[in-house]
Amino acid sequence: MTAPLMPKATAVWLVENTTLTFKQIADFCELHELEIQAIADGDVAFNIMGISPVDTGQLTWEEIHRCEADENAVVKACEMELNVRERNAKAKKVLSPSQRGDKPNAVAWILKNCPEIADSQICKLIGTTKPTIQAIREGTHRDMANIRAKNPVAVGLCTEKDLEKAIALSKAPSKRKNKKA
Repeated sequence: MTAPLMPKATAVWLVENTTLTFKQIADFCELHELEIQAIADGDVAFNIMGISPVDTGQLTWEEIHRCEADENAVVKACEMELNVRERNAKAKKVLSPSQRGDKPNAVAWILKNCPEIADSQICKLIGTTKPTIQAIREGTHRDMANIRAKNPVAVGLCTEKDLEKAIALSKAPSKRKNKKA
């Protein structure tokens, strides 16, 4: 399950407006149970305004009342919210500004260490454009003086599995060419 958009604000609202257990709120918001207890005690998130998961369409009052009646029940998000979460999980993840700045560094690393990977694969792997790749390859990128090759896996732009898959795909056509020759 994916946490609500603003988990702490949602947790603040649930603590203030429901009788759900700390465990139920922690599981729904994907926070630690002790953090929920600290929110209830006023030690944490005292300056955060609560956001209603009912108003945002993440929960229904029926679900809240059902879970309030049974302490062992698991709070489940609305079906529509679950579908949105599934779609977002399949979509490209949102990157932090530092990760966006590391894209040229990751491209430089791939060009240096895996030159057999095609530009189209790099675009898909890193989430960059072909003109950016070409500019880095030619040394004409606007930030070329600051580009330092960094492993895209270490930076968090792709997984090791995705990188290995791209390398395997790029080597597959060359193996076929070698067999024909």
